[in-house]
Amino acid sequence: IRFTFGFTDDPFDKPPCRGCSSYLTEPYVKCAECGPPPFLLCLQCFTRGFEYKKHQSDHTYEIMTSDFPVLDPNWTAQEEMALLEAVMDCGFGNWQDVANQMCTKSKEECEKHYMKHFINNPLFASTLLNLKQAEEAQHSETAIPFHSADDPPRPTFDSLLSRDMAGYMPARADFEFDNYAEWDLRDIDFVEDDSDILHALKIAVVDIYHSRLKERQRRKKIIRDHGLINLRKFQILERRYPKEVQDLYETMRRFARILGPVEHDKFIESHALEFELRREIKRLQEYRAAGITNFCSARTYDHLKKTRDEERLKRTMLSEVLQYIQDSSACQQWLSRQADIDSGLSPTVPVPSNSGRRSAPPLNLTGLPGTEKLNEKEKELCQMVRLVPGAYLEYKAALVNECNKQGGLRLAQARALIKIDVNKTRKIYDFLIREGYITKA
Repeated sequence: IRFTFGFTDDPFDKPPCRGCSSYLTEPYVKCAECGPPPFLLCLQCFTRGFEYKKHQSDHTYEIMTSDFPVLDPNWTAQEEMALLEAVMDCGFGNWQDVANQMCTKSKEECEKHYMKHFINNPLFASTLLNLKQAEEAQHSETAIPFHSADDPPRPTFDSLLSRDMAGYMPARADFEFDNYAEWDLRDIDFVEDDSDILHALKIAVVDIYHSRLKERQRRKKIIRDHGLINLRKFQILERRYPKEVQDLYETMRRFARILGPVEHDKFIESHALEFELRREIKRLQEYRAAGITNFCSARTYDHLKKTRDEERLKRTMLSEVLQYIQDSSACQQWLSRQADIDSGLSPTVPVPSNSGRRSAPPLNLTGLPGTEKLNEKEKELCQMVRLVPGAYLEYKAALVNECNKQGGLRLAQARALIKIDVNKTRKIYDFLIREGYITKA
């Protein structure tokens, strides 16, 4: 006969007796020859010699009990577990409720024992400190540019940002993914009378459920480790790379789940460093080809090169003016376009291209219905865009109405409302913005 500490992996689990199915209370008996699973009997069933299948009454057995001290001579193991269970149920600090649930110790005894052995215990404190130092040492030399968001955004349901975040729910810290995996288990019940095939089938269903839980956890871990929950912040940090490195990052993103966050970021950073080195080498080769041997001369060369580029741009603009100087209408359009550019506005007048194609002549508004409702600037717009006044008035009313509803209007929304050529829509949108009929969102 052996006396054994009577708890399974779950310290609060009270397994039923195999004889009468009642919950076991210590001490109880465990058969040393049957199992797994363990064959447990209460003292009443053990004394009457209960036998079931392979279990016989003459088998060796163990007496399961926890009536022995662990941390304090005045506290048994059973009382230690009862204290932990009471603190979990009542909450830390509610010592009167903890004592009422235990029934064997006073409020002061519970608080003193818990604080001494579970809070201020130097063994536990040193263990936690070592774990913290080991964790800090593990991440001290790593440089991860993207971290998990401490306060992820909380977009409205079915919004664009919600879809970009893969259905992430910040309040639950979970995703809308495979939410009905538990439905397959709601009718599963393991009983002794199951046949081998039925038992194997139920085990297979449980294994399938476990695999779905692992996949759910795997996806959550990838998104959290790589800091993908706050997608907007991730994209802003990503744009700090040059265009070539951004293209590489977009291509290699599918392999991030294989490399892990640290290795993936180091891989991208190494390519960004390679790009910078290649660009610097190319600049030095340009200096050497120009006969420059020191950095003082290189600064003078860069200044002169910048001046030459500006002069070349001015000559290009002058040739563009000379090309249209003979046509008074084209010259006027070019001057208007330059004035719009200087004032920060988008040009509304078309400029003939260098390809030789002539732009369509302005629309004649004489006799067209609705012309009398237009001012001079609107008439000029309809002539250049070749838009009849009635259609313009209809488009204008639709855009102004939508702008008043939304408090502002974007070009993409204007194009969704006006189903015409996108260039004409852009010109109408810019004209209404410039004249103050609508405002940008």
